[in-house]
Amino acid sequence: MVVEKSIRSLDGSQVALTITVDAAAIEEAYQNKMKKYQANIQLDGFRKGKAPIAVIERKYGDAIREESTFEALEENLKQVIETLDEKDRPLAYSTPVLQDEEKLVPFKKDENVTFTVHYDVYPQFKVESYKGREVKYDGAEVKESDVNEELDRIRDQNAVVRTKDGTIAMGDIVTLDYVELDENKAEKADTKREGFTFTLGTGYNYYRIDEDLVGLAKGDEKIIEKKYDDNDVTFKGASITLKVKVDEIKYREIPELSDELAQDVKDDYKTVDDLVKGTREKLEKELEESMKNDKITALLEILRDETKFEVPASMIDVELDQSWRRFVQQSGLEEEKLLQFFSMQNQSKDSILKEWRPSAEKNIRDQLILEDIKKQEDFKLDDEEFKKACDEQLASIKDESSIEYYKNMIKDDMQFAKVVPFLLENNTFVSPEKLSLKEYREKKAEKAE
Repeated sequence: MVVEKSIRSLDGSQVALTITVDAAAIEEAYQNKMKKYQANIQLDGFRKGKAPIAVIERKYGDAIREESTFEALEENLKQVIETLDEKDRPLAYSTPVLQDEEKLVPFKKDENVTFTVHYDVYPQFKVESYKGREVKYDGAEVKESDVNEELDRIRDQNAVVRTKDGTIAMGDIVTLDYVELDENKAEKADTKREGFTFTLGTGYNYYRIDEDLVGLAKGDEKIIEKKYDDNDVTFKGASITLKVKVDEIKYREIPELSDELAQDVKDDYKTVDDLVKGTREKLEKELEESMKNDKITALLEILRDETKFEVPASMIDVELDQSWRRFVQQSGLEEEKLLQFFSMQNQSKDSILKEWRPSAEKNIRDQLILEDIKKQEDFKLDDEEFKKACDEQLASIKDESSIEYYKNMIKDDMQFAKVVPFLLENNTFVSPEKLSLKEYREKKAEKAE
């Protein structure tokens, strides 16, 4: 029986729960445990279950008392937690941690036991002034130059590769054989490569000989002598002599902007005008969605600075664990192989998660802010939409007792989906300038770095 309990707040959205369990309850647990041992234990000189309790106590009493007392404390802890306000209960993934365990033992007969556990709780805060704000963000619009650039990309994607009879120029696709030569002009067998293909101007070749091949024709051979500077990543100031032979030259024939190209791109397109219009609409739609995210990000940066609370460590740990699992899955490697690769780069799982931790905390903080706005607004749902969502998502659920739980989850998800549109509608977003789509993308890339 619990005779006293108290809660005090700690840093990091933690609490300390202190409980006192009376001696009678502890003694009862001890006696019950002793009877179970007596029924099952077999000591020398006694049949199973017939050893006197006094004998068992002399031999195992301290260990049994410790075991039964800890079990009693755990059971009373569970009961107390059930009586707490929601705000004081531990998060689902935060296990209460017993403090100063070494000071509790050995347990003594006929004495109350007072113990303290620490655990994470949901952070307590309230988001203020999330409506009627003027928020600055990087605005952009799709300009004619952006459309033309996209059309050029479409033309490039639809290029046809053809064999070239003339000499090599930048942009051509070249297939060649090469081998390094030593100081006596003898071939180094271990450097020989045949049928190597790459596009000039990309730099995607080990020796970076793009410019050295310009002007050569099919069948030509050439000795290339290259001196690399001290900052070169691969050769670091070395001199290389390379013999090359051109096997084949191809070029990419880029189609003109035509009705035929438009029809190849999409069945709905019949003319160039259709392609131009469709391309602009596609870019504008993508930009609109991206800027919605930018607006919300800009607003959240303000709210994040104004809303002070500490994110529980257990929340961040769960987020990092999920991120790691996704990372491993997307890598296509077994976790052990991935860790071996990182070890070669003097990295480890712990060092990587440490790098990820600030970003994970920021993401959780934003989610909690949006959750609080959802709670404050308590968005009303369309009855028909809610019913349809429940019918679709719960069709396979057979356990009637869990239906209400899942309905609440669906309701929560549908309400949360209303938060971002609500914030976009109830705040004013202004942009000091209208960037082109190209400038906008470049700026976002810089920020990402």
